[in-house]
Amino acid sequence: MAAHAAFSAATAESGPASQTERWPVRIVGAGAGDAGDLTLRALAAIQEADVVFYDDLVDASILDLIPKTARQVFVGKRAGKPSTDQQDIHALVTDAAAQGLRVVRLKGGDPFLFGRGSEEAEAFAAHGFASEVVPGLSAAFVCAAAVGIPLTDRRHAAQVTFITATRADGSLNALTGLAGAGRTLVIYMGARLTQRIAAALLDSGVTPDLPVAIIEHGGRAAQRVRQATVGALAGAAAVLRADGPALLIIGDVVRARVATARKPFALTGLELSHV
Repeated sequence: MAAHAAFSAATAESGPASQTERWPVRIVGAGAGDAGDLTLRALAAIQEADVVFYDDLVDASILDLIPKTARQVFVGKRAGKPSTDQQDIHALVTDAAAQGLRVVRLKGGDPFLFGRGSEEAEAFAAHGFASEVVPGLSAAFVCAAAVGIPLTDRRHAAQVTFITATRADGSLNALTGLAGAGRTLVIYMGARLTQRIAAALLDSGVTPDLPVAIIEHGGRAAQRVRQATVGALAGAAAVLRADGPALLIIGDVVRARVATARKPFALTGLELSHV
Protein backbone atom coordinates (compact mmCIF):
# COMPACT_ATOMS: atom_id res chain seq x y z
CA MET A 1 0.00 0.00 0.00
CA ALA A 2 3.05 2.32 -0.18
CA ALA A 3 1.97 3.61 -3.58
CA HIS A 4 -1.48 4.38 -2.16
CA ALA A 5 -0.02 6.45 0.69
CA ALA A 6 2.35 8.33 -1.62
CA PHE A 7 -0.45 9.17 -4.04
CA SER A 8 -2.75 10.36 -1.26
CA ALA A 9 -0.08 12.69 0.10
CA ALA A 10 0.71 14.16 -3.31
CA THR A 11 -2.91 14.80 -4.25
CA ALA A 12 -3.66 16.32 -0.87
CA GLU A 13 -1.03 18.96 -1.64
CA SER A 14 -2.36 19.74 -5.13
CA GLY A 15 -6.06 19.62 -4.22
CA PRO A 16 -9.03 18.63 -6.39
CA ALA A 17 -9.80 20.17 -9.75
CA SER A 18 -12.77 22.54 -9.82
CA GLN A 19 -15.84 20.79 -11.26
CA THR A 20 -19.48 21.67 -11.75
CA GLU A 21 -20.50 18.02 -11.53
CA ARG A 22 -19.02 14.76 -10.32
CA TRP A 23 -17.11 12.83 -12.93
CA PRO A 24 -17.52 9.09 -13.33
CA VAL A 25 -14.31 7.09 -13.14
CA ARG A 26 -13.45 6.58 -16.79
CA ILE A 27 -12.13 3.10 -17.54
CA VAL A 28 -10.52 3.75 -20.89
CA GLY A 29 -9.28 1.22 -23.43
CA ALA A 30 -6.03 2.48 -24.94
CA GLY A 31 -6.05 -0.18 -27.64
CA ALA A 32 -3.18 -2.57 -28.22
CA GLY A 33 -1.20 -0.50 -30.71
CA ASP A 34 0.11 3.05 -30.86
CA ALA A 35 -1.79 6.34 -30.66
CA GLY A 36 -3.24 5.77 -34.12
CA ASP A 37 -5.53 3.08 -32.68
CA LEU A 38 -6.93 5.30 -29.93
CA THR A 39 -10.63 6.18 -30.23
CA LEU A 40 -11.77 9.80 -30.17
CA ARG A 41 -13.79 9.16 -26.99
CA ALA A 42 -10.68 7.75 -25.32
CA LEU A 43 -8.61 10.75 -26.40
CA ALA A 44 -11.22 13.16 -25.03
CA ALA A 45 -11.21 11.38 -21.67
CA ILE A 46 -7.41 11.49 -21.48
CA GLN A 47 -7.30 15.19 -22.37
CA GLU A 48 -9.78 16.05 -19.61
CA ALA A 49 -8.13 14.00 -16.84
CA ASP A 50 -6.56 15.28 -13.64
CA VAL A 51 -4.93 11.92 -12.97
CA VAL A 52 -4.31 8.87 -15.18
CA PHE A 53 -3.64 5.42 -13.70
CA TYR A 54 -2.06 3.50 -16.58
CA ASP A 55 -1.14 -0.09 -17.35
CA ASP A 56 2.21 -1.52 -18.37
CA LEU A 57 0.94 -2.29 -21.88
CA VAL A 58 -0.10 1.27 -22.83
CA ASP A 59 2.12 2.52 -25.67
CA ALA A 60 4.40 5.50 -25.01
CA SER A 61 2.83 7.42 -27.89
CA ILE A 62 -0.48 7.37 -25.99
CA LEU A 63 1.09 8.41 -22.70
CA ASP A 64 2.52 11.42 -24.57
CA LEU A 65 -1.08 12.62 -25.12
CA ILE A 66 -1.75 12.97 -21.38
CA PRO A 67 -1.85 16.67 -20.43
CA LYS A 68 1.23 18.00 -18.65
CA THR A 69 -1.09 19.17 -15.86
CA ALA A 70 -2.33 15.63 -15.15
CA ARG A 71 -0.62 13.21 -12.80
CA GLN A 72 0.50 9.91 -14.29
CA VAL A 73 0.49 6.90 -11.97
CA PHE A 74 1.88 3.56 -13.15
CA VAL A 75 -0.16 0.56 -11.93
CA GLY A 76 1.14 -2.09 -14.31
CA LYS A 77 0.75 -5.86 -14.21
CA ARG A 78 3.02 -8.25 -16.12
CA ALA A 79 3.47 -11.99 -15.69
CA GLY A 80 6.79 -12.79 -14.06
CA LYS A 81 7.55 -9.13 -13.26
CA PRO A 82 6.84 -6.82 -10.31
CA SER A 83 3.16 -5.87 -10.51
CA THR A 84 0.71 -3.62 -8.70
CA ASP A 85 -1.74 -5.58 -6.57
CA GLN A 86 -5.29 -5.38 -7.90
CA GLN A 87 -6.68 -4.26 -4.54
CA ASP A 88 -4.11 -1.46 -4.44
CA ILE A 89 -5.31 -0.30 -7.85
CA HIS A 90 -8.88 -0.16 -6.57
CA ALA A 91 -7.77 1.83 -3.52
CA LEU A 92 -5.67 4.30 -5.53
CA VAL A 93 -8.45 5.02 -8.01
CA THR A 94 -11.23 5.38 -5.44
CA ASP A 95 -9.02 7.60 -3.28
CA ALA A 96 -8.46 9.94 -6.23
CA ALA A 97 -12.15 9.94 -7.12
CA ALA A 98 -13.04 10.74 -3.51
CA GLN A 99 -10.88 13.87 -3.77
CA GLY A 100 -13.02 15.12 -6.65
CA LEU A 101 -10.36 14.49 -9.28
CA ARG A 102 -11.22 13.61 -12.87
CA VAL A 103 -9.88 10.07 -12.95
CA VAL A 104 -8.94 7.97 -15.97
CA ARG A 105 -8.03 4.32 -15.55
CA LEU A 106 -6.10 3.70 -18.76
CA LYS A 107 -5.89 0.05 -19.79
CA GLY A 108 -4.18 -1.68 -22.70
CA GLY A 109 -6.52 -3.16 -25.30
CA ASP A 110 -10.21 -3.20 -24.37
CA PRO A 111 -11.27 -3.04 -20.70
CA PHE A 112 -13.99 -5.68 -21.14
CA LEU A 113 -11.97 -8.22 -23.14
CA PHE A 114 -9.51 -9.93 -20.77
CA GLY A 115 -8.89 -6.53 -19.19
CA ARG A 116 -10.39 -6.85 -15.67
CA GLY A 117 -12.55 -3.84 -16.47
CA SER A 118 -15.67 -5.35 -14.91
CA GLU A 119 -13.80 -6.19 -11.69
CA GLU A 120 -12.63 -2.61 -11.39
CA ALA A 121 -16.03 -1.11 -12.23
CA GLU A 122 -17.60 -3.29 -9.51
CA ALA A 123 -14.97 -2.18 -6.99
CA PHE A 124 -15.50 1.49 -7.80
CA ALA A 125 -19.28 1.08 -7.56
CA ALA A 126 -18.89 -0.54 -4.13
CA HIS A 127 -17.28 2.73 -3.01
CA GLY A 128 -20.07 4.81 -4.55
CA PHE A 129 -18.39 5.82 -7.80
CA ALA A 130 -20.02 5.31 -11.19
CA SER A 131 -17.87 4.24 -14.12
CA GLU A 132 -17.88 5.05 -17.80
CA VAL A 133 -16.27 2.33 -19.91
CA VAL A 134 -14.58 3.50 -23.10
CA PRO A 135 -13.86 0.61 -25.49
CA GLY A 136 -10.49 0.09 -27.13
CA LEU A 137 -9.17 -1.97 -30.01
CA SER A 138 -8.20 -5.32 -28.55
CA ALA A 139 -4.96 -7.06 -29.47
CA ALA A 140 -6.70 -9.57 -31.74
CA PHE A 141 -7.87 -6.80 -34.08
CA VAL A 142 -4.72 -4.68 -33.92
CA CYS A 143 -2.33 -7.60 -34.41
CA ALA A 144 -4.35 -9.15 -37.22
CA ALA A 145 -4.57 -5.88 -39.14
CA ALA A 146 -0.94 -4.95 -38.49
CA VAL A 147 0.44 -8.19 -39.94
CA GLY A 148 -2.24 -8.75 -42.60
CA ILE A 149 -3.92 -11.88 -41.23
CA PRO A 150 -7.74 -11.92 -41.53
CA LEU A 151 -9.43 -13.35 -38.47
CA THR A 152 -12.22 -14.68 -40.66
CA ASP A 153 -12.21 -15.43 -44.38
CA ARG A 154 -15.09 -17.22 -46.06
CA ARG A 155 -12.58 -19.54 -47.77
CA HIS A 156 -10.88 -20.53 -44.52
CA ALA A 157 -12.83 -19.67 -41.36
CA ALA A 158 -16.41 -18.74 -40.55
CA GLN A 159 -15.88 -18.54 -36.81
CA VAL A 160 -13.26 -17.16 -34.42
CA THR A 161 -12.65 -17.77 -30.72
CA PHE A 162 -10.78 -15.50 -28.31
CA ILE A 163 -9.32 -17.17 -25.23
CA THR A 164 -6.60 -16.61 -22.65
CA ALA A 165 -3.96 -19.29 -22.34
CA THR A 166 -4.71 -19.94 -18.68
CA ARG A 167 -7.57 -19.74 -16.21
CA ALA A 168 -7.49 -17.57 -13.10
CA ASP A 169 -5.89 -20.46 -11.15
CA GLY A 170 -3.03 -20.77 -13.67
CA SER A 171 -4.20 -24.00 -15.29
CA LEU A 172 -4.30 -24.24 -19.08
CA ASN A 173 -7.66 -23.43 -20.62
CA ALA A 174 -9.41 -26.26 -22.44
CA LEU A 175 -8.74 -25.98 -26.19
CA THR A 176 -10.66 -28.98 -27.51
CA GLY A 177 -12.86 -28.07 -30.47
CA LEU A 178 -11.59 -24.50 -30.77
CA ALA A 179 -9.04 -24.93 -33.58
CA GLY A 180 -9.13 -26.77 -36.88
CA ALA A 181 -10.84 -26.62 -40.25
CA GLY A 182 -13.09 -23.59 -40.66
CA ARG A 183 -12.10 -22.08 -37.29
CA THR A 184 -9.67 -19.44 -36.07
CA LEU A 185 -8.32 -19.57 -32.53
CA VAL A 186 -6.76 -16.46 -30.98
CA ILE A 187 -4.87 -17.04 -27.74
CA TYR A 188 -3.98 -14.13 -25.49
CA MET A 189 -1.02 -14.29 -23.10
CA GLY A 190 0.23 -17.61 -24.39
CA ALA A 191 3.70 -16.95 -25.81
CA ARG A 192 5.44 -18.47 -22.79
CA LEU A 193 3.21 -21.56 -22.79
CA THR A 194 3.57 -22.66 -26.40
CA GLN A 195 4.82 -26.15 -25.58
CA ARG A 196 1.78 -26.86 -23.40
CA ILE A 197 -0.57 -25.21 -25.90
CA ALA A 198 0.81 -27.24 -28.81
CA ALA A 199 0.53 -30.47 -26.83
CA ALA A 200 -3.07 -29.71 -25.86
CA LEU A 201 -4.01 -28.90 -29.45
CA LEU A 202 -2.40 -32.06 -30.82
CA ASP A 203 -4.06 -34.15 -28.10
CA SER A 204 -7.42 -32.67 -29.14
CA GLY A 205 -6.94 -33.89 -32.71
CA VAL A 206 -5.57 -30.77 -34.42
CA THR A 207 -3.21 -31.65 -37.26
CA PRO A 208 0.47 -30.73 -36.75
CA ASP A 209 0.54 -28.71 -40.00
CA LEU A 210 -2.16 -26.23 -38.93
CA PRO A 211 -0.63 -22.74 -39.36
CA VAL A 212 0.18 -20.47 -36.43
CA ALA A 213 1.38 -16.87 -36.19
CA ILE A 214 3.08 -15.49 -33.08
CA ILE A 215 2.83 -11.69 -32.98
CA GLU A 216 4.75 -9.64 -30.44
CA HIS A 217 4.15 -5.89 -29.92
CA GLY A 218 1.50 -5.95 -32.66
CA GLY A 219 0.82 -2.54 -34.20
CA ARG A 220 3.87 -0.89 -32.62
CA ALA A 221 7.33 0.07 -33.79
CA ALA A 222 8.83 -3.00 -32.06
CA GLN A 223 6.43 -5.44 -33.78
CA ARG A 224 7.76 -8.90 -34.59
CA VAL A 225 5.96 -11.84 -36.15
CA ARG A 226 6.89 -15.46 -36.75
CA GLN A 227 4.86 -18.04 -38.67
CA ALA A 228 5.00 -21.72 -37.90
CA THR A 229 2.70 -24.72 -37.50
CA VAL A 230 1.19 -26.28 -34.40
CA GLY A 231 3.79 -29.04 -34.60
CA ALA A 232 6.64 -26.53 -34.67
CA LEU A 233 5.07 -23.94 -32.38
CA ALA A 234 7.32 -24.39 -29.36
CA GLY A 235 10.45 -24.19 -31.48
CA ALA A 236 9.28 -21.02 -33.23
CA ALA A 237 8.50 -19.38 -29.90
CA ALA A 238 11.95 -20.30 -28.61
CA VAL A 239 13.51 -18.55 -31.61
CA LEU A 240 11.32 -15.45 -31.23
CA ARG A 241 11.85 -15.28 -27.43
CA ALA A 242 9.01 -12.80 -27.00
CA ASP A 243 9.44 -10.63 -23.93
CA GLY A 244 6.64 -8.17 -24.72
CA PRO A 245 2.90 -8.65 -25.17
CA ALA A 246 2.30 -11.45 -27.67
CA LEU A 247 -0.68 -13.09 -29.36
CA LEU A 248 -1.16 -16.43 -31.09
CA ILE A 249 -3.39 -16.72 -34.17
CA ILE A 250 -4.04 -20.35 -35.08
CA GLY A 251 -5.83 -21.52 -38.20
CA ASP A 252 -5.81 -21.63 -41.99
CA VAL A 253 -6.37 -17.84 -42.07
CA VAL A 254 -2.64 -17.50 -41.42
CA ARG A 255 -2.08 -18.83 -44.95
CA ALA A 256 -4.27 -15.97 -46.25
CA ARG A 257 -1.87 -13.34 -44.87
CA VAL A 258 -1.60 -10.29 -47.12
CA ALA A 259 1.11 -7.64 -47.40
CA THR A 260 0.51 -4.54 -45.29
CA ALA A 261 2.21 -1.15 -45.10
CA ARG A 262 1.43 0.12 -41.61
CA LYS A 263 3.48 3.13 -40.51
CA PRO A 264 3.97 4.77 -37.09
CA PHE A 265 1.30 7.30 -36.23
CA ALA A 266 1.78 10.83 -34.89
CA LEU A 267 -1.05 12.95 -33.47
CA THR A 268 -0.69 16.69 -32.95
CA GLY A 269 -3.01 19.62 -32.48
CA LEU A 270 -6.32 17.79 -31.88
CA GLU A 271 -8.41 18.77 -28.86
CA LEU A 272 -11.68 17.06 -27.89
CA SER A 273 -14.05 17.27 -24.95
CA HIS A 274 -17.23 15.65 -23.63
CA VAL A 275 -20.43 17.69 -23.83
